[in-house]
Amino acid sequence: MTRVEVQGRDVANEAYRIATTVAGSPVRALVPECLMQGLRPGDRPSHREAYEWIAAHKASLIRAVETLSRGKLPRRPYDILTLIEDAPASSWPKYSGGVGAGPHAPTPSSGAPSKRT
Repeated sequence: MTRVEVQGRDVANEAYRIATTVAGSPVRALVPECLMQGLRPGDRPSHREAYEWIAAHKASLIRAVETLSRGKLPRRPYDILTLIEDAPASSWPKYSGGVGAGPHAPTPSSGAPSKRT
């Protein structure tokens, strides 16, 4: 089965970045946190909970990303995933952190106010 690599949280989109391979090419997508709401109703999931949820739903996420990459709409609730079209995989930042940590890219909204304010 194809792998799903979690590449961290996209704060601006309240989603997690994932990467998988479709037809031999890397494809990235955003998985909105609202898909994980059953973990903590009314609150966003912890980083660990999100990684575990993505791992548990790996097959469905792969199917949804494959469907999106063909220009079609995946089945609900995965119809809210969005593809990330950016630089080629060779230029993605690498992260050499601890177990379970994937590469993390800075968000483009570095000047945005914090949600804690």
